[in-house]
Amino acid sequence: MTAQAVSTAPDPDPALSAIPFTHLARLTDDTGLFEHARHTIARREHGYCTDDAARGLVVTGREADPSAEVLRLAECYLTFLTHAQDATGAFHNRLGFDRVWADEPAVEDWWGRALWGLGTAAARCPAPWIREEAHHAFAQGASRRSGNPRSMAFAALGAAELLRAGSGGEPALSLLSDAVTVIGHPGPDPHWPWPEERLTYANAALAETLIAAGDLLDDPPVLAAGLRMLTWLLDIQTHDGHLSALPAAGWRRGTTRPRYDQQPIEVAALADACATAATITGARTWRAGVDRCIAWFLGDNDIGQIMWNPATGGGYDGLTPLGPNLNQGAESTLALIATLQHGVSR
Repeated sequence: MTAQAVSTAPDPDPALSAIPFTHLARLTDDTGLFEHARHTIARREHGYCTDDAARGLVVTGREADPSAEVLRLAECYLTFLTHAQDATGAFHNRLGFDRVWADEPAVEDWWGRALWGLGTAAARCPAPWIREEAHHAFAQGASRRSGNPRSMAFAALGAAELLRAGSGGEPALSLLSDAVTVIGHPGPDPHWPWPEERLTYANAALAETLIAAGDLLDDPPVLAAGLRMLTWLLDIQTHDGHLSALPAAGWRRGTTRPRYDQQPIEVAALADACATAATITGARTWRAGVDRCIAWFLGDNDIGQIMWNPATGGGYDGLTPLGPNLNQGAESTLALIATLQHGVSR
């Protein structure tokens, strides 16, 4: 259900002073993270998914000094992922409220996101019991491969986390290298420096993976390719000085670029990629890109509406021509948290 209303942009300082985990906790029970909400209230009939538990483990794993509540969330998401994983390293994705899996284990996007979450927790979480279990599950899943560029990019981002932390070893190196091959390189056309004919979802994750791989594998051409892709992505998503995110429908080469509906997850992917580029290159332009993504949530977007609810801590599900979709599901709330983390971590 789509819900729309007019909002007023708040003073950004409170938003950046602390990460709002309140709504994430509201959507989380002792099994996992509910995927959907009607406004603020979880919709149990839609159940849980590995995609969101993985994203949840990414953002909780990034917290350097997590509260007891954030550690509880991290343990819940890690438990969900280890339950979703089979002996071959593949993952189920959808679990009903009745705790029955609705699918068979596979090596799709949720496999990649699971490895991203596991790698992040194993590399960064201050709780040793979480790091140990996450590392074990990552190693089990890292033996698998997907032919999908985004699945491989998500998995490679988890591998990059471990390699930066000085762990992961050959399995992480191999996974990162193989992801570069699957993603490919941008063509010579300056108007479309992208390895695909269509931009779909989580586009910036492909660029971020090449940037991370170029750095960690000491491969300057791969690093340059990733930076070129990210430069273009940031440029085409900037309008009158603010971020205008690519919509859920994507954009095919040679067609008119659509503007709506814009999804918070695209903003978060761009913020992650710009933050990685800023760390590796030190260039100010990438920090400006992160700031543009944060500002999108705070109201500096195509229609000047805030994209989260300060009272609940929830992220709105999408930006439409009429205003924000006021439903506050897991994906959008996680996108809000992930983006704001780059603001408070300076």
